[in-house]
Amino acid sequence: MRETIRKLGLMGIGAWALTEEKVNELVKELVEKGEMSREEGRMVFQEIIDERQRQKEHIEAKINERVNQMIEQTNLATKEDLKKLASRVEKLENAQKEEMENEENAW
Repeated sequence: MRETIRKLGLMGIGAWALTEEKVNELVKELVEKGEMSREEGRMVFQEIIDERQRQKEHIEAKINERVNQMIEQTNLATKEDLKKLASRVEKLENAQKEEMENEENAW
């Protein structure tokens, strides 16, 4: 029983790193040893897979948050900043072109 608890402890400390195949093997082994029923095995399998997804999403969110913090700290331009700048440049170019055309027509 102690081994079962140790193996199931994997759920909390690194389910994100387990493949579905590995989880399935672990649960199958526990069912075959009679340490849990098939129904319990199905439930544990689903819990581990769900926990893995939650952990993955949490890690991705933390990484995105940290990357965004680093971008802000280094004052790097974002895509949105570049789009705004490109729009301003285009407006200035159009205004200059229009002004030059007006000057040519004045002569």
